[in-house]
Amino acid sequence: MSIRLRFAPSPTGRLHVGNVRTALMNWLFAIPRGGQVLLRIDDTDLARSTKEYEQSIVDDLAWLGLKWNERANQSHRFDAYEKAAAKLKAAGLLYPAYETEEELDRRRKIAQATGKPPVYDRAALKLSDAERAKLESEGRKPHWRFKLSGARKDWDDLVRGHVSIDTASLSDPVLIREDGAFLYTLPSVVDDIDFKITHIVRGEDHVTNSGVQIEIFEALGGPVPQFGHFPLLVGADGNALSKRIGSLGVGELAAEGYEPMTVLSHLAKIGTSDAVEVRTSIDQLAAEFDFAKIGRAPARFDPEDLKRLNAALLHQLDYSAVKTRLAKLEADRGEAFWNAIRANIQVLPEARLWAHIVDGPIEPFVPDAVFAAAAAEVLPTGAYDATTWQAFTNAVKEKTGAKGKALFMPLRQALTGLDHGPEMAALFPLIGEERARKRLQGQAA
Repeated sequence: MSIRLRFAPSPTGRLHVGNVRTALMNWLFAIPRGGQVLLRIDDTDLARSTKEYEQSIVDDLAWLGLKWNERANQSHRFDAYEKAAAKLKAAGLLYPAYETEEELDRRRKIAQATGKPPVYDRAALKLSDAERAKLESEGRKPHWRFKLSGARKDWDDLVRGHVSIDTASLSDPVLIREDGAFLYTLPSVVDDIDFKITHIVRGEDHVTNSGVQIEIFEALGGPVPQFGHFPLLVGADGNALSKRIGSLGVGELAAEGYEPMTVLSHLAKIGTSDAVEVRTSIDQLAAEFDFAKIGRAPARFDPEDLKRLNAALLHQLDYSAVKTRLAKLEADRGEAFWNAIRANIQVLPEARLWAHIVDGPIEPFVPDAVFAAAAAEVLPTGAYDATTWQAFTNAVKEKTGAKGKALFMPLRQALTGLDHGPEMAALFPLIGEERARKRLQGQAA
């Protein structure tokens, strides 16, 4: 059987970490099985969908390295949805209802007050032709509800195991609004049938909706895909994601300097039995992915873990992998520079700081001018290499008697303006004799 999955974002905003995790689960399942992924743009909401957001979705997926096999827009498929609606109407499964939102809200409140479940009472099915005509003559337009069977719908979920939804406990869902606009459910099922989707992988907030969709699949005569519903994201403290983190966009992460594989590694590993560690390719993540590894507890999204993983990935990257991007940041100072600094940055844009420290001018920090002046007197001349720092510090130690932190810290502070950073043996040759001398003398250089 050819495996086909779909990722179906709505172009009403930018992709955020929750969207990316859903997309990633589909790709990770498909890749090792030779499956295909459909990028389905759910743009039936013509008022809120924009081409700008659609393009941003395409750009963000490309940045992440998630390559789809086929692409479709729901806004191009209204004829297919109309045909499906007509089939359901002819079968008596899609019926008009005329209640306003205020009337429905009042009924729900009455049902709850009397201890009854707030389920739609199907009053619309009891209307006579004359009553419907009267309502329409008053200007009311119907919304269209799908008539649920009231039976249980069971499936073996790829993540949750056996699932059973009692459709008798649900209201007949509205599939078409009063203005004729299709809501999510019907177009989604029609597309899944027409595009031969075999597996639907999404968040557990869709579990109940899957019970409804199974009935629509059956009513339209289409095969029911397999479902997999994974737990949603929470913050590092176990509480619901804050709005800031929950809506953290792919574009923001890219702008802040995160690596695509950092984002994918973090989202692939959280909430699973695997250690949250960085990987260097999507294929590697896919080879390690298994729905059986996903726990039932919500996955914790921790921005600090994201930073840690990004640093770990940068530490592995060769100069050739970052040269072009360093140049765009105006921070390319050659392979020796990259090898010196990569263990001391969390995101690539931080390379600009170290490029500035190497090139100057910086304001040196000289807490002991006498010590610094003595160091300047024994500063090596000529070209520096990896052995120069040790020769220099040995000379300073012999001249001043300083050792340990009292020797190394004031030299670092004078030469870099900071009390932390890369190994000075690697950084010192990049700073060079001229700048080193001026900085030890307390001059900006």
